[in-house]
Amino acid sequence: MKSKEKSIWLLSAYRSDSHASWADWLVETFTQFHWFKIELPGRHFRWRIRGNPLSWLYALPEELPDFILATSMVDLATIKGLHPRLANVSCIYYFHENQFSYPVSKHQVDSVEPKMVQLYGAIAADKLLFNSVYNRDSFLEGVGNLLDKFPDSIPGGIVDSLTEKCSVLPVAIHPIEHGEVKNKSLILWNHRWEYDKDPQVFCDAIIKLNKTYPDFKLALLGSRPKIKPEALIKIEDEFADKIIVNKKVSKQDYRKYLGQSSIVVSTAIHEFQGLSILEAISAGAVPVVPDGLCYQEQYEKKYRYEAGNSRVLAEVLTDYLQAAPRPPDVSDWYSDSLTDEWYKVLVATIA
Repeated sequence: MKSKEKSIWLLSAYRSDSHASWADWLVETFTQFHWFKIELPGRHFRWRIRGNPLSWLYALPEELPDFILATSMVDLATIKGLHPRLANVSCIYYFHENQFSYPVSKHQVDSVEPKMVQLYGAIAADKLLFNSVYNRDSFLEGVGNLLDKFPDSIPGGIVDSLTEKCSVLPVAIHPIEHGEVKNKSLILWNHRWEYDKDPQVFCDAIIKLNKTYPDFKLALLGSRPKIKPEALIKIEDEFADKIIVNKKVSKQDYRKYLGQSSIVVSTAIHEFQGLSILEAISAGAVPVVPDGLCYQEQYEKKYRYEAGNSRVLAEVLTDYLQAAPRPPDVSDWYSDSLTDEWYKVLVATIA
């Protein structure tokens, strides 16, 4: 049978920016396979992670695939239970993130439900893929900690059995050309303005930076929630004269501003691969990121600052605005570098 005839179901229950680019890249890159891609919009998180088997109850094809590639937002165990014909179909479970290390905001309830969805999904899958070592390790540690909290009747060896199925395979990025002349004073923020990116630390650092080295500009990109965060309001009020862009822009303009920026900042309290930072670095920006999360495995110490410390962040920005180091090499995350690795995994699962 020719590989062209091999079929893969790609199940993605939350089509956010990073999940969407990953799914689209797979389908566009590996055209030798027949893909059935089914997705749900990236909103209503709690409903998506628990309700996708119901949403897709009558949406799955009758003809069985050679294997299923599902994101960890998919309730894979329930889907296989509702569709017994899938019992012997091999499954890869791909972790863009894991709920064991996802910070809960003050407006959310810390529910065990999303964690259980991912635990059951991981048990039901044949192979687990993670986009970073940090993602893998924090998931396995989180599973162990959760199991320790249950009162009784927990079988042994669960974490060990999951560990044996784990591999690390990142989401690929497309490098961004940066032929334009860099603006050496331009600091880039290209993240969502949400609590898990902790924009207040960025705001506090910019206020401190302005007192010691006011010769800087800001490119404020990324999507915004309906209720604008106080940190963004504060930056807009105090630094209007330094902001060259302040909105979520088109893909073309996004690449343009990344190409102009000299420094890209993260203040995230959760990050499993950090695609926006990788994209900015590919465009020639120097990263300044917290000393933790996935960043420790990606970047040398000189690019990392004490997590949550706005004073130290301001000091690093001051130094880099005057004399920044060369950006790190992130070509290992480029599409050209990862295509063969992804192909080997897909073929091995079908074989």
